[in-house]
Amino acid sequence: MAFITSADRDRIEAAIRAAEARTSGEFVTVVARASDAYLTLPLLYASGVALMTPLVLSLLRIETRALPLSLIQVAVFVTLALIFLWRPVTMWLVPHGAKMHRAARLAREQFFRRGLHETADRHGVLLFVSVAERYVEIVADRGIHGKVPAGAWDGIVADFTSMVRAGRVADGFIAAIDRCGDLLATHFPRRREDRDELANRLFEI
Repeated sequence: MAFITSADRDRIEAAIRAAEARTSGEFVTVVARASDAYLTLPLLYASGVALMTPLVLSLLRIETRALPLSLIQVAVFVTLALIFLWRPVTMWLVPHGAKMHRAARLAREQFFRRGLHETADRHGVLLFVSVAERYVEIVADRGIHGKVPAGAWDGIVADFTSMVRAGRVADGFIAAIDRCGDLLATHFPRRREDRDELANRLFEI
């Protein structure tokens, strides 16, 4: 993906290794271009306008003898669908709440897909970014919740989100990983018997 370069990927993966060297926590990073294709709403809008075309033409007193009305409606639908399905327009059309819901759902899907719920001590942490929605979330497994209150992540997420909005996705990941590593090292320091259970890489979806 264009927003993550090979050099950025290497920096993020190095940050994961450095963080895991001082804590028993396992970090997984995921970046998504978007959390959904959001096809339904743009196509619904295009269909609605196409269905209203006869009424609009009637009100404007435009004759349609030269071209069947059905063809005009099809042309309107196709044209608007292409416009509305352009990613910037689509993201403008979709309500904020719907975008946040889809992004949060994908974050949880990735948590389980990447095996974070299967670590020996349940010390997995997912750092998730969905770029189109400018959404950032840190999802921690249940082994962490007993000692690290949910509010402890708020400042990290806020700073992470600011960097993503500024287009500094890789820098956001690195700063968040480092701070999460420090936080977990306080409660879950690295032990001699700890082993690396999950891949130290950035997943791009």
